[in-house]
Amino acid sequence: MADVGGIVKLKCSVQRYEWGMTGKESQVARLYANNSGEEIDDHESYAEFWMGTHGSGPSLAVVPSGEDAIGSKPPSFTLISLKHWINQNLGVLGDKVLQKWGPDLPFLLKVLSVAKALSIQAHPDKDLAEELHKRRPDLYKDSNHKPEMALALTDFEALCGFIGLEELKNVLQNVPEMVEIVGASCSSQVLSLRKEDGEKKHKEVLRSLFTKLMSAGKSVITEAVPKLIRRLHQKQEVCELTQKENLVLRLEKQYPGDVGVLAALLLNYVKLHPGEALYLGANEPHAYVYGECIECMATSDNVVRAGLTPKGRDVQTLCSMLSYNQAYPEILRGVPANPYTVKYVPPFEEFEVDRCILPQGKSTVFPAVVGPSVFVVVTGEGAMHNKFSKETIIEGDVLFVPANSEINIETASGLSLYRAGINSSTD
Repeated sequence: MADVGGIVKLKCSVQRYEWGMTGKESQVARLYANNSGEEIDDHESYAEFWMGTHGSGPSLAVVPSGEDAIGSKPPSFTLISLKHWINQNLGVLGDKVLQKWGPDLPFLLKVLSVAKALSIQAHPDKDLAEELHKRRPDLYKDSNHKPEMALALTDFEALCGFIGLEELKNVLQNVPEMVEIVGASCSSQVLSLRKEDGEKKHKEVLRSLFTKLMSAGKSVITEAVPKLIRRLHQKQEVCELTQKENLVLRLEKQYPGDVGVLAALLLNYVKLHPGEALYLGANEPHAYVYGECIECMATSDNVVRAGLTPKGRDVQTLCSMLSYNQAYPEILRGVPANPYTVKYVPPFEEFEVDRCILPQGKSTVFPAVVGPSVFVVVTGEGAMHNKFSKETIIEGDVLFVPANSEINIETASGLSLYRAGINSSTD
């Protein structure tokens, strides 16, 4: 490695949240072990592998430690926080990033290994994020918004956004436990809605229903959920359950007596295949359910939770902040950039993601872009170089590439990697 225009290897952070996959079954564990040199603990959960500058899981840059002692081989390196290194070498961000976002990486790249459903949550927009951070800095660690995209590595399940009107009516007609909680008046309001009533009216009624459900007393929920589960088990004996009903049974085993088990009935159940992605703007309810994915977002860790979680809940904030849009999320399948690389461009200026599957004996080029890039090697091995430096790369390697730098990658045996960078459609 040479010069600040060169490729910089990163040592990255792991989050061991209890919903993560355990031991070697977790892709996060395997990547982190290779990246850090630590052994995998077969009894430990490995949930998220973080690559970026966020203070809750900062990456470290591997940089030369000055002149080496005479005859010392190999050359010695030192670890410095990526954020600090960027501040010492602002040119690596490129003018556009520096002017727009200041002296920091505007995106955060992650790998997730999800064994158990994450909380039903939403991420605040920028104005609300600033207000929440000011009000509760212990809960809301930064003042940034957090639009995000999940790109499936395996089959991946998620709950995302509110179901449409007809499906919502179907829930209230077929789930008496829901009606018992929200009340007959609220239920009849939904059932009497028509398309011509308009979006504003639809949102008001949905907001009222969701708020009543999420605000219900604990004793009401702990009575209703077991009743729902008993009814589904009885139904199962005489006919096949729907996919959503089977999901409800799974969620209840993970979070017994939780209001999120019922709330799941109001959200779209999305199944992604490897190579498919979904994106989430601010104020949209969602919960990842199972599988492994690449996740990219604006640099933030702000989460407002209200169900399927033992963590702190902020029901009032969640119910007041949601957009209450009723639509199935757009699924991105990417746009080919070359024979081996597919580009995923969500409608957020902070980031995009490239997926590169390079067969054995092949090479490819990532053209220079106006902002910095972070690459993660998910499987295989090969070599990466630009005009300043060349690195051998293997599974678990994470590399920072400065702005305006063309990157060449080749492999003898095959490799797959992902690149995050700022959204190129806004160049």
